[in-house]
Amino acid sequence: MTERQIELHDNYMRVLEKIENAKAKRTVNTDRDVQLLAATKTVAAEDITFLVENYGLRLCGENHAQEFNAKYEAVTAAGAQMDFIGHLQTNKVKYIAGRAGLIHSVDSVRLAEEIDKKCSKLGVRQGILVEVNIGMEESKTGIVPSEFDRFMEEISGFSSLDVCGMMTMAPKCTENEEFRKYFQESCRIFLDFFAKKTHNIRKPVLSMGMSDSFECAIEEGSTMVRVGSAIFGSRKYT
Repeated sequence: MTERQIELHDNYMRVLEKIENAKAKRTVNTDRDVQLLAATKTVAAEDITFLVENYGLRLCGENHAQEFNAKYEAVTAAGAQMDFIGHLQTNKVKYIAGRAGLIHSVDSVRLAEEIDKKCSKLGVRQGILVEVNIGMEESKTGIVPSEFDRFMEEISGFSSLDVCGMMTMAPKCTENEEFRKYFQESCRIFLDFFAKKTHNIRKPVLSMGMSDSFECAIEEGSTMVRVGSAIFGSRKYT
């Protein structure tokens, strides 16, 4: 293996070990497994496919439509699902809808309507997660927590959408205990809706936790974590 491949292997295995350790500590959703989504923004396709083909990585996520489409064929051919995890503009829906396994960032009726319209034309169904702005930060997208139930009701009638759960990004924190309060509140909102409302989702997804917080998120009920730099190293932006 090359030096880079050894680094990827070691990082990936370390993250998997941390996920297992965190699962053993959680007190909610203890019967649920945790999916690892590799956040692959700026990561070369060959680095992604190396982990897919050799070590069982099965779920990847891109933030931008251009990068999603540039890597889609290589990553899916290798055997992984590609999700879209960034903010999706309505004019970019045509590039993503019907291709992404899940669109993680649905935060408006207008966006949901556009995805539904595109998928109806294609004759396919699209899985989505509803994004909640748990810290109510002006700089972030997502619906405010108090609007979650109403929003879910508004989009429930779209015939080509499968609402599969909820995604959230905690504010920037320096300590696990700071993260924990946001994850606990997110899990409460998630459980209040998906445990009490009538729906046909067998295993709803709660996507929360990234490289700096995924262990804490799992302990507090996350069923999917989005990990990038802990696997691939620091981002190299151009």
